[in-house]
Amino acid sequence: MDLGEVNRNGLVLLGCGKMGSAMLAGWLAGGLAPGNVWVLDPKPSDWVSGLTGKGLNLNVELPVAPAICMVAVKPQMMGEALPRLQALGNGKTLFLSIAAGTSIAAFEAVLGAGTPIVRAMPNTPAAVGHGITALYGNHQSNQQHMQLAETLLSAIGQTVRLDAESEMDAVTAVSGSGPAYVFHLIETLAAAGEAEGLPAELAMKLALVTVAGAGDLAENASESVTELRVNVTSPGGTTEAALKVLMDTETGFPALMKRAVRAAAARGRELGRMP
Repeated sequence: MDLGEVNRNGLVLLGCGKMGSAMLAGWLAGGLAPGNVWVLDPKPSDWVSGLTGKGLNLNVELPVAPAICMVAVKPQMMGEALPRLQALGNGKTLFLSIAAGTSIAAFEAVLGAGTPIVRAMPNTPAAVGHGITALYGNHQSNQQHMQLAETLLSAIGQTVRLDAESEMDAVTAVSGSGPAYVFHLIETLAAAGEAEGLPAELAMKLALVTVAGAGDLAENASESVTELRVNVTSPGGTTEAALKVLMDTETGFPALMKRAVRAAAARGRELGRMP
């Protein structure tokens, strides 16, 4: 990970909760010096506070022109937190936001239209370095800005660029919220196994490892996920019996997942309209 520019000019992290901490840990492991990081957080964790002993700057005066400012606060806190960074707008500092529902226009209204801004949506597997983050930059964000954003976000997984900011609500609904759907699948699969007579602990282990293994196989196999599903489904077998229920177009996964993703995307648009 090439963090030369960030080490030279510094990085500001506004908000250092679970996601911010996961990214910070990745950057430090990738060669970012703690002394080149400024963290603004009213309730820092013990881990973040402990990094001050290694030079990290916590809740102190910010550098004049850091290379990048990462905004990692909840959308509901944005109105109070963002004005603290107004002095860094309309300059060379790149703003990188991972706040769901907060549009680039909302940032430009506070920071100025001349501010390079990249909006990103990571997901919680970032905590184990296996996330995926979608990015979109405003007109002030050049190729160098986008590459810098991708370099920082690669510390927590893969990145993809969007063609339009309007795609962000759907991205949020699929990959941003998606891990919760998978966690619920694990819960319900384990509960179904328990209902068939398995001990609760065994049912949960079977469900959890099966979902994790299937995801790993799907990502790394040469076949498509459809081919993988067909390969597991023997005609007249147990899997086919289950899939007839799950793939029902009215009551199965197809209808349920469309409704769920649509609801999440709609909520994302609502958040974007909030003051």
